[in-house]
Amino acid sequence: MKYYIVAGEASGDLHGASLMHSIKKHDKNADFRFFGGNLMQKEGGTLVKHFKSMAFMGVFIVIANIRTIKKNMNFCKNDILNFQPDMLILIDFPGFNLRIAEFAHNNNLKVYYYISPKIWAWNKKRAKKIKLYIDKLFVIFPFEIDFYKNLDYKVEYFGNPTVDVVENELKNKITFNEFIKKHELNNKPIIALLPGSRKQEIKKLLPVMLPLIDKYKDYQFVIGGVSSLDKELYQSVYKDMDIKIIFDQTYKLLQHSTAAIVTSGTATLETALFDVPQVVCYKAGAVSYFIAINFVVNIEFFSLVNIIMKKEIIKELLQKKLPERIDNELNKILNNNEYRSKMLENYQKLKNTLGKSGSPERTAKFIVFSL
Repeated sequence: MKYYIVAGEASGDLHGASLMHSIKKHDKNADFRFFGGNLMQKEGGTLVKHFKSMAFMGVFIVIANIRTIKKNMNFCKNDILNFQPDMLILIDFPGFNLRIAEFAHNNNLKVYYYISPKIWAWNKKRAKKIKLYIDKLFVIFPFEIDFYKNLDYKVEYFGNPTVDVVENELKNKITFNEFIKKHELNNKPIIALLPGSRKQEIKKLLPVMLPLIDKYKDYQFVIGGVSSLDKELYQSVYKDMDIKIIFDQTYKLLQHSTAAIVTSGTATLETALFDVPQVVCYKAGAVSYFIAINFVVNIEFFSLVNIIMKKEIIKELLQKKLPERIDNELNKILNNNEYRSKMLENYQKLKNTLGKSGSPERTAKFIVFSL
């Protein structure tokens, strides 16, 4: 069968690749065409547009790139019609994908949505579009089942695919000495800096993380970079500072980290699943922040870990005085054993809530045999 997949971010590329891998087990003739990234490309098929040319964040950034966004959308619509897939699979990225879903539905194409839009966090009005245009919605958090049930919409929950990714990584774990030798690090304990996967995040978040370096001389700080962004972007921020950057090895980095400073997003959940105590932070432009807080966001927490657990088990720091506040939290994580142990204990509860591995396999089987 023919599958057209649209993933517009690094996390979508990761989970899209895992889903494609599982689909091929049940459909030996699977033909993929997709918007995605390097990981999806390794699974075969045709990559028509890389996500790095699509991920725009923030009110003014989106406005400044509106022509590019419209161009990408029109190209995607035409490409879908030319390909005539048996199924369109959309992965997260709601601002773009819900418009594609409407277009595909109006053209009598079957539309499945893998990793549902986080409308429970903002813009519940999108629920109407989901019910109208999505034939089947796959959610990845247990609480989403009841959320959509209250909207009179039945969804499918087969577990969280991040659990599988982490489990697979841990099966191939290398030793700390092997890791530091490979990446030319010293033998000090590692503090991972995960500033995000978007250009705007690197520019805003990495500068508030770097001041910590001089305060923790007994540790080495390592940036988890993504190769979809130019190396010069990172270098323009950290310049001549004594810090290492490792590209596309975030999971290996987390396996050997004592603590992490993480930009809010999927990385907070990944860090928790690797049992790395963390402090999560976020910083947006003043106007974007004002709009989000006052008109858009309607949830108590902004990190996935706390949202899933419905309480604060990791500290969330937003907008102001971030270097000082990160310093205070990092100090507790590193030097307060009781505080650190409690966070790790809550991580185990988080894992129990998410359930067992096998999510991509169960989802793929459902997809293939539902046609």
